[in-house]
Amino acid sequence: MSMTAAINAVSTVFLESTEKFYDTELNLEVTGPKKMITLWADGKEVFSISETIVTGWVIILLVALLLKWLTSDLKVVPTSKKQAAAEWIVTFFNDLVTENLGAELVKFAPYIATVFTFALTGSLISIFGLRSVTADINCTGTWAMLTFILITYYKFKTNGFLGYFKSFADPIFLMAPINVLSEVATPVSMALRMFGNISSGMIISSIVYAALMILSHTVYNLLNLSIGALQYFSVFQIGIPAVLSLYFDFFSSVIQSYVFIMLTMAYIRNARGTE
Repeated sequence: MSMTAAINAVSTVFLESTEKFYDTELNLEVTGPKKMITLWADGKEVFSISETIVTGWVIILLVALLLKWLTSDLKVVPTSKKQAAAEWIVTFFNDLVTENLGAELVKFAPYIATVFTFALTGSLISIFGLRSVTADINCTGTWAMLTFILITYYKFKTNGFLGYFKSFADPIFLMAPINVLSEVATPVSMALRMFGNISSGMIISSIVYAALMILSHTVYNLLNLSIGALQYFSVFQIGIPAVLSLYFDFFSSVIQSYVFIMLTMAYIRNARGTE
């Protein structure tokens, strides 16, 4: 039997066994954030709140309660592990900002800490079955625009109003269109970087999860196992999704959150120049 004939035979068995199991076609649909609250007037939608906003506020509330607990009953000399943890977090971000932006801009530490915390928790929330807020371009786009405002502010402060616009013609006037495009691309690239990584991880996990279910059901049929309750249990979905979750939900979330704040500080540092 030729290789082509063997592949066709295996494909036929796979398709036939799959058709035996399913009465309906398995459809996998990946959509954007759902609308959780919608207000209507005269039959028209006038206002809506997406699950990104709802989940975001849940995260804000939980983080606020955690920080309230960590900073309660503070002592001049730490006597509890929670105060030691709180001081370590503050010291970590202060040192990180000082190392990348200089001691004079340590005031940005709260902003950097806030972005990192929200980005990390907003991505890790998927572990609990909720949609990651960072899988919404509106969320990462907002952070990118805030950073872009800071970048533009320091460029105006360093170069002056006229100097800022003159910089687009550097080194020659013909470079102006490219320099303008590069300026606009800064917030776009920052927004798309994290959004693309988190959302692609979510999509890949969904596809693999569905494929493992099909594989499990196909094996059941090849072994002539009784369907019954097996249609609700997929043996190949045990373990493998957990490994994917470890990477896409945890490792990737930490890395992308860290990359986002490092890019934020790098752009601000470059905008300040040699001031």
